[in-house]
Amino acid sequence: MRLTKKRKAQEILSILKTLYPDATCSLDYETPVQLLVATILSAQCTDERVNKVTPNLFARFPDAPSLAHGHREEIETLIHSTGFFRNKAKNIQGACLKIVDEFNGEVPQTMKELLTLPGVARKTANVVLAHAFGIIEGVTVDTHVKRLSNRLGLTKNSQPVQIEKDLMKLLPQPEWENFSISIIYHGRAVCNARKPQCDMCQLAELCSSYKKNYQKVS
Repeated sequence: MRLTKKRKAQEILSILKTLYPDATCSLDYETPVQLLVATILSAQCTDERVNKVTPNLFARFPDAPSLAHGHREEIETLIHSTGFFRNKAKNIQGACLKIVDEFNGEVPQTMKELLTLPGVARKTANVVLAHAFGIIEGVTVDTHVKRLSNRLGLTKNSQPVQIEKDLMKLLPQPEWENFSISIIYHGRAVCNARKPQCDMCQLAELCSSYKKNYQKVS
């Protein structure tokens, strides 16, 4: 019997949770604003690289006021290796300034308010809400989630916002962030971008891309 897309998504989630029971956010942080900054830095950059940069950054600028009013050039120097450092520094300072001026120095806890901060789109907002506040508002869609969701046949869309909408329809809300984190782990460990290891993938029998390629070969 052919699985519905919703049933397939839930079976994929079940397998992922078994494979990665301890999966959690890979970014190092101590406060909500530090998580916000680390997530902004993670754009077009690996979490591993971000985690090498943030200890020195947060030692010098530990909170929103210090980041908002720090010297831009010093912040740029500290985050240089994450790429796009000028734009990231501008967004970090802009976001922290708004947090200080409009949110009493505290990172806002709603999607609507977070999206008003410079450099913050739904991906960043979802990460902050889920991991800083335990609020599950949506599905975090990064490059891994985008790639695997398409390969698995859970969406045909290429835009993160639409992919998120598709996944939200297929998965129970309490599991939205669990799905994202687990599939990110799987994307790093098995289903990488250039050479997915389909022969060792425990999702292969549920994967549209694997079945399509396998049928071509056979």
